[in-house]
Amino acid sequence: MDISIIGSGYVGLVTGACFADVGHNVICVDNDARKIESLRGGKVPIYEPGLEEILHRNVSAHRLRFSGSIKEGVDNAEVVFIAVPTPQDADGSVDLSFIEKVAREIAGVLKDYRVIVDKSTVPVKTGEKVAESIKRYNKHGAEFDVVSNPEFLREGCAVADLMDPDRIVIGAQSERAIALMKKVYEPFMAPMLVTDINSAELIKHAANSFLALKISYINAISAICEASGADVEKVANGIGMDRRIGRHFLNAGIGYGGSCFPKDIAAFITISEQLGVPFNLLKEVQRINAAQKERFLKSIRDALWVLRDKKIAVWGLTFKPNTDDIRSSVAIELVADLLREGAHVSAYDPKGMEKARQVKTIADARLTNNALEAVEGAEALIIATEWDEFANIDLATLRGKMHTPLVFDGRNLYDPETMQKLGFDYTSIGRPRRSLA
Repeated sequence: MDISIIGSGYVGLVTGACFADVGHNVICVDNDARKIESLRGGKVPIYEPGLEEILHRNVSAHRLRFSGSIKEGVDNAEVVFIAVPTPQDADGSVDLSFIEKVAREIAGVLKDYRVIVDKSTVPVKTGEKVAESIKRYNKHGAEFDVVSNPEFLREGCAVADLMDPDRIVIGAQSERAIALMKKVYEPFMAPMLVTDINSAELIKHAANSFLALKISYINAISAICEASGADVEKVANGIGMDRRIGRHFLNAGIGYGGSCFPKDIAAFITISEQLGVPFNLLKEVQRINAAQKERFLKSIRDALWVLRDKKIAVWGLTFKPNTDDIRSSVAIELVADLLREGAHVSAYDPKGMEKARQVKTIADARLTNNALEAVEGAEALIIATEWDEFANIDLATLRGKMHTPLVFDGRNLYDPETMQKLGFDYTSIGRPRRSLA
């Protein structure tokens, strides 16, 4: 099939590359001329495992190309996906101005029937507004259908998620649109759920909110474990063995971040209030998430007494491993907090260094070339992102590099008994502290 993707950010680029890889002809459209030229030159603006190879393979096979023209995208596609940003406004609501602008631009060049697909994460009833806008500005009177097709991509494994999805959700009103969408996804051999548009839009917010709830739940349990001397890992394993619950997203840590969960939960809270059905449970999820970082910081303050002039190393700056994304990263927030209290921070991340250098709140941190350089002479080490590189570090070498063997593990990367035997004073999340005293 001939497909266009309007918006070549994270979702658009991964979606376009994977669609091309299963045999579709894809045009990725973006209004950023520098990005388009970069993509045409083979440079991928984001780090996502496997994406660069797929992109190069399909550009070489002439199934994937890039354009700055929405007209070109609409003229040369049966199905047009909208994958533009939906940033969060100050009040927690979603800024839909990019969606609205693209809808108007599509309407202005629409001459023949097209399926217009909302791929961006949007509030319920957005599809209705997109359809109204296209109808209003559709100067040629062309037929069209609007479809909601939410994405469920996890950064760090987005290619695998798209190529082998748990489910494909299609929200549509016409059989014609449903037939074309089934044809788009036929190569993926995945379970398909066809719903009305409003239900499809709600599914994405409901799914992300539930996952964030699981994270905040186990983080709340971790505080109880610390107070009682229990081990949150064992508790999580015990409840996770219940098939009704499952073990996924029950890993205690310093809280969730990223470009999806914080924004989607805030948006869902706002949506529910606008509909007259306040979702207070999600406000508590937000509160627990914020409190988790503060509890972790308190454990650092309690151990170091005064943070001013302390030399502290931080491993991890991205919000999760296997990505270079630092948006709403708890790790970045931690570094900024430490700097505000006068600590001297050395930080390292396997993929996030280039983007971290652009963050003003951590400009005073020393960004190092590798993990061991960051801990040279450090009085404490904070593990903020669970990269495999950190999990596989030689712990004896680490111990020798540090001035004081204090480790604060915000992602429960190491075994507490092993750390104690190796001479570390080790603090993790929801597990008994292993002190040298």
